[in-house]
Amino acid sequence: MGARWHVCILIPARNEEELLPRCLQSVDLACAALPTSVTTDVIVAVDSSTDRTREIAETILMDRGTAIVSEAAAVGRTRALAAETALHRYNGPLRRCWLANTDADCCVPRTWLIDQLAIASENVDAIAGTVDVDSFRDHAFGTHEQFRRTYLIHPDGSHPHVHGANLGVRADAYLRAGGWGSLETAEDHDLWNRLLEIGSSRRSIGHMTVVTSGRRIGRAPHGFAGALMALNEMPTC
Repeated sequence: MGARWHVCILIPARNEEELLPRCLQSVDLACAALPTSVTTDVIVAVDSSTDRTREIAETILMDRGTAIVSEAAAVGRTRALAAETALHRYNGPLRRCWLANTDADCCVPRTWLIDQLAIASENVDAIAGTVDVDSFRDHAFGTHEQFRRTYLIHPDGSHPHVHGANLGVRADAYLRAGGWGSLETAEDHDLWNRLLEIGSSRRSIGHMTVVTSGRRIGRAPHGFAGALMALNEMPTC
């Protein structure tokens, strides 16, 4: 991977005491799979929570990262606060700092960070991965098939999807693009589009997949949970 990298894993979390442990355990495995020359920092941004999300984050993270608290009530601003914290804690060159974003209800694969750094080392500024769903038990019969049928992956492995739950960006490109916008939803598409506007090299990777929850009610309005709910209303073929 060439010169030394530093990876910041950024995780917004609101009332995620049930699923956050799964997420952090998977992130820990992904960090452990990296070469010893790569340093890591995990930032859990606990936003507007009323449960034990912060305490759980602090207990699991120990000295491998930190949990911060906000009342932003907007996932874009919460992601931005996580990034600000991570960059404040890092004192190296921004071109060697990678911001790997996921969500607290997600489980990342063991090779998640290795795969991102391998691609980033090819002078790629930003990477959009894909998502899969852990369970469709709360959805109508046929929703699983509708998701598989409509979630497009092109034959070359690229795709049109952008998920804050699986998006990586080099720190210098992130800052040039203006960072996460203070949006309640679609903050991922907003940043991805601004990266294009400044001429960043972007790549969509179909095989880089994180698993997210299949819950019916999400934390962000009109987010992924809403998209799953819409599939419930589609006629089956």
